[in-house]
Order: sequence, then structure tokens, then C-alpha cells
Amino acid sequence: MTCTTFLLLVLILTNGGFCKVCSYQDVLDYLNLTADSSLFKITRPVLDHTHITVVKLDLIVYAILAVVEKTQTFVPFIWGSMQWKNELISWDPAQFCGITQTSVPRDLLWKPDLFIYEMIEKDNSPGNPNVVVNFDGTVIAGDDIRVVSTCKMDVYKFPFDTQQCNISLGSGVYCINEMRIIPYSNSSRVTEFSQEIMKTQGEWEFLHLTVSNSTHTHENRSWDVLTYTVTIKRRPLLHVINFLLPILFFLILDFASFFISDHRGEKLGFKVTVLLAISVLLLILNEILPAMSNKTPLIATYCIVIFALMLVSLLETILVTYLIEKDEIRSQEKKKKKINNTNTNNDEKGDEKRVVCNSICRVSEKDNQHELLPALEEVYSSLQSEESRMLLLILDELQKLQKKVYIHLGGRDEKMKFVSWAKRINRYFFVCYTITISLFLFLIWREWKS
Repeated sequence: MTCTTFLLLVLILTNGGFCKVCSYQDVLDYLNLTADSSLFKITRPVLDHTHITVVKLDLIVYAILAVVEKTQTFVPFIWGSMQWKNELISWDPAQFCGITQTSVPRDLLWKPDLFIYEMIEKDNSPGNPNVVVNFDGTVIAGDDIRVVSTCKMDVYKFPFDTQQCNISLGSGVYCINEMRIIPYSNSSRVTEFSQEIMKTQGEWEFLHLTVSNSTHTHENRSWDVLTYTVTIKRRPLLHVINFLLPILFFLILDFASFFISDHRGEKLGFKVTVLLAISVLLLILNEILPAMSNKTPLIATYCIVIFALMLVSLLETILVTYLIEKDEIRSQEKKKKKINNTNTNNDEKGDEKRVVCNSICRVSEKDNQHELLPALEEVYSSLQSEESRMLLLILDELQKLQKKVYIHLGGRDEKMKFVSWAKRINRYFFVCYTITISLFLFLIWREWKS
């Protein structure tokens, strides 16, 4: 080995050249960042208290776990990332073999006291135990959070509704003179990121995510509030198949019941059964919709109006059935009266025959000629009464013929009065019922899709 080579090796070793070995622990030792050190975690990490700590926040939604309308609860699974500047930490990468960042336990450093305003349950998901520290003092922290938040929902257009739920983040201690909260990415970028990594949506379809910054003031102090608005749309297919279509099918069955004969009791029983089926579906609707709502949901209007129309249809069937039965009762009473009159006439004819027979018998038994003349006179009077009754029967037939001619010429038989009224009511109600149903279904569907 020559002297020149030896001098070069000594120069490389003394100047920390290619053979120098560095570790992350060297950086921590240089910063004096240990578990016993409270310098970096007690107070806000600034060299001058007038300096404002700027926290840049990002939030991405990658799962929609549940949306409960009854309790108005929104449960997304989000990934949140924030970064801020710690002015007490910095090092020169050139002195530590080019190390520009390292990870340390999050309990060793100060963290912004951010919380979600809408949070109603404590998050039990395991958080990230470490944070990343850059050489210039920038600290980056990220966490997966299961958010159980309250959300004011508008179920007016259920199940074709779109909901907007807010996730608002702010500090509980530091006002805007000490800490500012700003979004790291704009609305279009966080929406794009969320759609790319979305894992599950279930009944709901994620539309977009918007971010806005506002200020909350209380007792002459102001705080920054960063609000992420999650817009989701319900997939209505399940509710349409399980709820809306069955009600529409029941309405079609009620409409088809007009073609059942009114002279039977099956029509009335059929309509009552369909009405009870609608009542069961209304109980299911009561379990779905929230107890409190600003406006009556369209689906409730849909069910109530159809229930009311079917109830009116049932009442109309009861009225028509009553009129027809009343007419049948009157017809039966007239038939019974006619049968009684016929029996009475037959009894009178039998009495006349018995009188004639008795007279003849009395004549045959007596041979006295003086008694024959009164018997013949009695027979003659009986024959005259028989002719008068025959004339009365002919007159009755003429009266019946007159009534038939009167009906044929446009008159109204008292017997058929109630039946004609029932048919007229049924015909007019069917037309009005059809027009009302068609108009209502058109208006409710247009309101749903508007």
C-alpha cells in the first residue's frame, strides 16, 4: 500500500464518506425524543406562541356500513389523514446518511385535539400507533375510523331519496388565533379517491364528497370547522319489489273485483280481504320510516290514498249489495202474497164445488118434485158467481199486461227500481274510480322522480 492510498482511506473515514453507517435511533438520539421526554407532547409545538399551527386534513370514505332512518344514524368507515408542523423537531439529512423521515409512537408527540361534532358513539377501532416525522418537522398521522354519527334525513321521497350527511371536524381547545384547519385536497379529489377505494355500499350508492371550511363563534372566540358532506343515494329496487308493487297489485285486484257479480257475497268478502292485506303492509311501513318527519313521506301518501280508495270501493259494494238484497226481499214478499191469494181463490172454488155437489145430492135423495126448483135456483146462483170470478181473473191479467206495456214504453216498474239504481251507481263509480286511480298514480310517480 502506497502513502497516497493510505491517506485517501484516512480521509474517507474521517469525513464520514461511503463507509459511514446511520440508523433511525441516531436521529431520535439527536432530537432527544424519548419516552421520558415531555418537551414534545405537553404544549403546542411552536417556538413563538404567536405562531399559528396549520393542520392540513384529508378524509376519504371507503365504506358505508349502515344508514338507519328510524334513529337517523349514519355509519361510514373513513380514513383520515392530517399533517402539521412541529417547530421543535428538525435535522439535516446530510448528517444522517440521507434519512428524511422516520416513524415514532404517536404518544411521544403533541397531536391536534380534533373531534367529530356528529359523533354519538366512541370509536373502538384499533388506531395507527405511529406517526411519520419529516426532517423539516412535518408530522403526518393517519387513522381508520368507524364513525357512528347522527344525520338529519329527509325521507319525503323514500325509497327514491338522496341523503346528505355531514362529518364536521374541529378543535375543542385551540381557536383560530392558535390553530387553523384547512383541507389538504379539494372536493373533486376526495370524491375521486373515495370512489376508487370504496369497498362496500350495501343499500346505498355513494355519489360524491364535498368539503367546506367555516368558523364557529362562541363567547367572542372562534374556531375553525372543516365539514365533509357525504352524498348518498338509496337503491330502491328492494323496496319497490317488497312494498310498492304488492300494494299496486292489491289495487289491481280491487279494480278487477268490479267484474264479480253483485248478487253474491264473494265480492264483499274479497274486498275486505284485500283491505286487510293493505293494513298489514302499513304496519311494515311504520317500522321503516322515522317517527318524526318535517313532511309526510310520499310513500305514506301513496299507501293512505290507495287504502282510502279501496275503503270507498268497499262502501260502494256494501251499498249496491244492500239495494239488490232489498229488491229481492220485496220481490219475495210479493211472490208470497200472490201465492196466498192463489190458495185463497182455490179454496173458494172448492167451496163452490162443494155447494153444487151438496145441492145435487140433496135433489137426488129427495123424490119430491116441489124441492127440485129451489135446488136448481141455488145451482144457477153458483154458476153466476163463478162467471163473475172468471171476469175478475181476466181483469187481473189485463192489468198485468198493461204494466208490461208501460215498462216497454219507458216506464219504471216499482219492483225493479232498486236494481236499476244499483246498476247505475256501480257504473258511474267504476268510471270515477278508474279516472281517480290513473290520475293519482301519475301525479305520485312524477313527484317521486322530480
